[in-house]
Amino acid sequence: MADPRRVLLLACAATFLAFLDTTVVNVAFPDLRRAFPEVSLARLTWVVSAYAVLFAALLAAAGRLADTLGRRALFLGSTLAFTLTSLAASAAPTAELLILARALQGAASAGMIPAALGLVLAHTPPARRAAALGAWGAAGGLAGAVGPSVGGLLVEAWDWRAIFLVNVPLGLAVCWAAARSLPRDTRTARQLPDPIGAFALALGIGAVVTGLSQGEDWGWTDPVVLALLVGGALSAATALHRSRRHPAPAVDRDLWRDPVFARANIGALLFGAAMYAWLLAGPSYLIARWNYSVLEAGFGVTPGALMGAAGALIVGRRVPARMQWAAVALGSLLFAANALLLWGWADASTSYAQIFLPAGLLGGLGIGMTLTALSTAASAALPPERFAAGTGLLMTARQLGGALGVAAAAALLTGAGDHWRAVFLMAAVAALGAAAAGSSMRVRVRGGVRKGS
Repeated sequence: MADPRRVLLLACAATFLAFLDTTVVNVAFPDLRRAFPEVSLARLTWVVSAYAVLFAALLAAAGRLADTLGRRALFLGSTLAFTLTSLAASAAPTAELLILARALQGAASAGMIPAALGLVLAHTPPARRAAALGAWGAAGGLAGAVGPSVGGLLVEAWDWRAIFLVNVPLGLAVCWAAARSLPRDTRTARQLPDPIGAFALALGIGAVVTGLSQGEDWGWTDPVVLALLVGGALSAATALHRSRRHPAPAVDRDLWRDPVFARANIGALLFGAAMYAWLLAGPSYLIARWNYSVLEAGFGVTPGALMGAAGALIVGRRVPARMQWAAVALGSLLFAANALLLWGWADASTSYAQIFLPAGLLGGLGIGMTLTALSTAASAALPPERFAAGTGLLMTARQLGGALGVAAAAALLTGAGDHWRAVFLMAAVAALGAAAAGSSMRVRVRGGVRKGS
């Protein structure tokens, strides 16, 4: 068995890279527009959207693939692919090739995440899994939140190509260390996932996320948007239907029979909507309200990111498995309190330190607690041989919720009325829903048997 600490370090490094690239590109848009002046802004947004769509669409299938190919094999292959596509993105001579490289990057990231967490859970003794999940959750949460400030520093020091090129030495280092440190693991599934079902699921999720992401730009009644949303939903439903009887289903529907795992997925969907809507609106609020630069806005949300890392570590190290439901509920309530503070006083605030900083610290703590507790509770509900598949489903729920939250926030921010307050109120409502889901995850032990309450 590999050294659990080394496995955790490798998994955290890969997870940090994958989630960093979900937000690091946002600050590079002015530089990208100067580099590609002939390309419209709507098309350039696909530098972000292409990554997010493929990442969300392939997570569930990647989780099943990890059980078939082996977690080590998928981890190494995905991390190497992520490194090479990062190099391709940094060298892209046209916007079209940059978007293609970003799509392939997102596909590689989808393989890294379930393989990384599956390795951590498989090589960590049960008594230390909660602490390991806390560290893993801290790496992912910190990466997503510090992305804007890291991206701003790299763009100012060089140009937009630096935000992709920096992944290359880091990715190669992770691949080298993983090849030397990780033992070959056993395959927990002998048959590849249903290819038709996996394709239908990826196509469905990708179409729905694309429709939600572009609905505000293209118009919600645009035939293309409607076709993406309706067609995507039908495609995903087809994948779920095929998974009922296929011997190697694209979606392991049996995982949802466990009430704790099912409710963790609902919590992840709702909290993803709240968190990603806030992450879109928060920096934009600082830019519009206080005339912050993009870099200053990135640093403005960094204290919350650091608090998020602290929250993840606290939950991982101090909260026992039987109390993870409470951490989900409390973390979601803290995040809702942050959003409600901004909803009540966003327009009346006279300084960053008066409202936004304390609210952001509350919200960051809530993010770290909730995401870590959701992962811990969901993994505790699964047998070890299904860790990767379960992780893929949980992360898919979170990314799909994020797409819903971003689409709703974008619609509110471009509509009439109190834009900021409407987004913050929506985030609070979604977070309160996640708190309710967390409360429903409470488990009782009777005669040594765990039962969902």
